[in-house]
Amino acid sequence: MCPNCRAFITIKDRVCPYCGIQLGPRAIDLRASQFAASLIPHGNVTATIFVIINVALYLAEIILSYQMFGASPGTLDPRVAALMGDKNPYFIYQLHQWWRLITAGFLHGGFVHIAMNSWTLFILVTEAEQFYGTSRVVFTYIFSTFTGFWLSAVWSSHSSSLGASAACFGYFGLMLAMAMRRRTDPLAQAVRSHYGQWLLFGLVLSILPGVDMAAHIGGLAGGFLVGVTAGLPGLPNAPREILWKVLAGLAVLVTIYAFWQDFLSYHALIRQLNSP
Repeated sequence: MCPNCRAFITIKDRVCPYCGIQLGPRAIDLRASQFAASLIPHGNVTATIFVIINVALYLAEIILSYQMFGASPGTLDPRVAALMGDKNPYFIYQLHQWWRLITAGFLHGGFVHIAMNSWTLFILVTEAEQFYGTSRVVFTYIFSTFTGFWLSAVWSSHSSSLGASAACFGYFGLMLAMAMRRRTDPLAQAVRSHYGQWLLFGLVLSILPGVDMAAHIGGLAGGFLVGVTAGLPGLPNAPREILWKVLAGLAVLVTIYAFWQDFLSYHALIRQLNSP
């Protein structure tokens, strides 16, 4: 039932088809006061697709590490990350491979890295999509990955990095933007509490050695910018909603282009390595 006009609606409606008010999950569904409960999120197709892509690329890294450099089964050779498109200063600044600012967000450096990012990503995408819908969630992954690794390339211009954590911080920013836009809404207060805990935990981890804090901050800023600009979804066929579907489609096409360039670069490097 719509809380505004009391009309009967479905649980999937994000906008009341009768009065046009924006809807979202109940505060209790966020379990803001039960942080540990988010260890067991509900299933979500979009989140599952993101995780599958990341895991598939991680398995490709393991296979190539074994085949090309004789790494022990299940371990990674750092040279494989450079071949597959991490944020590598040499390739970015010397060879102008700026598409690595996107491909880096789908690669990982070890089992613990991929496990933590997959778990976090699954939860964040699942919850963010309940409020923002698929288009904004897809766009946020790509955009916050780009802004995260762009800041990393500027801030940490002499070190390589990779991982989906820039996108994870993008979802922190996305959700906190909603809480800032609707400060007096009790639901926004629950969101602020819930994601404030997540963000604090993430920032603590960001100070550990080997963690790319610049990518986290850049991803956070990118996601916040999307949230402030996009707002919550309106009526399905409204011009703004069509625009965000188009932007999400363009983000996917840009990602495909980035991986195509990655594919071409990979084979060019392999030919150089194998040439006498």
